Amino acid sequence: MDERLVLLVGYDGAELLDIACVTSCLDIANRIGAAPQYRVLLATPGRRTVTCDSGLRLEADGLEADEALEQFNRPVDTLVVSGGLGHERAAADPVLVGHVRRLAALTRRVSSACTGATVLAKAGLLTGRRVTTHWMYADKLAASYPDVQVDAYPIYIRDGDIATSGGVTSALDLTLSFIEEDHGETVARGVAMGTVAYLQRPGGQSQMSMFVSPRMSWDLLVRRIRDHVVSHLDGDLTTPALARFAGVSERHLGRLFLTYLEQTPAQYVRRVRTEAAAQLAGSTELPLGAVARQCGFGSTESMRQAFLDRYGVPPSKYRSARPPRVRPGIRQGAAEIRT
Repeated sequence: MDERLVLLVGYDGAELLDIACVTSCLDIANRIGAAPQYRVLLATPGRRTVTCDSGLRLEADGLEADEALEQFNRPVDTLVVSGGLGHERAAADPVLVGHVRRLAALTRRVSSACTGATVLAKAGLLTGRRVTTHWMYADKLAASYPDVQVDAYPIYIRDGDIATSGGVTSALDLTLSFIEEDHGETVARGVAMGTVAYLQRPGGQSQMSMFVSPRMSWDLLVRRIRDHVVSHLDGDLTTPALARFAGVSERHLGRLFLTYLEQTPAQYVRRVRTEAAAQLAGSTELPLGAVARQCGFGSTESMRQAFLDRYGVPPSKYRSARPPRVRPGIRQGAAEIRT
């Protein structure tokens, strides 16, 4: 194999980051020694220049002079359909959808970034598959395509030869997984270092964290309890203790949490502790036992079970997935970053 041909499908209203996360990762992989190298092409309907969400314009690149999306017929290693605010218009375009379906038959690996999953679903490529998309659009995708198993939680999902990623920058995580599959961990780690990214966030990691979830619409008492939980992770956060802190009955506390957080108090506390432990495990060298204690887990085993339930991997593997700390100018095996 002389090269791995990656075809990105773009359209008006595509999200630039959905495209750039893929192209930048593959470019760095080429620079640090991926063999065979990636050849990345942007294909658009009619070979037209497309206007991204941000207003920036992209030209179809690397194609033959008369080779629009409609004429492309070469074998493809990886097909990537980008997402963006224009994804519904793209999915409503029978020409674009038809050629995505046609190209999928020429492709080893089919994927979507973010809301590009809508185009794949319209093409009938996701039937019976477990997929993800941007969490804000997951309910609509599931309602529009009941034969597709939509899971809004993970940052990406691999189901056979179909891969889908969640919101925007999760396309970077999916691309890192492709690079590791194609060229091994050393090259993928080099790309992660070059993009200052994790190698790699586990695919099962949540798109939404309690640290960034919206809170302005919450009940004031729920917000007060939430702030107490976050600032007292190693304290007594049982339901009776939280009810006493809030000055309400345990039953009323449960109703508040189910109404505003769609979880019981115990489920919410476990989630907060798990996400806080993930932050510490991924950003510090603290022993995992110390992480468990600081975050209020009774033992490393209970923390391990919480990680498995939420991220699909134990804390040790979650920690090992982050890029190594390196000193400037130090060569890391064969994966030296050249800029």
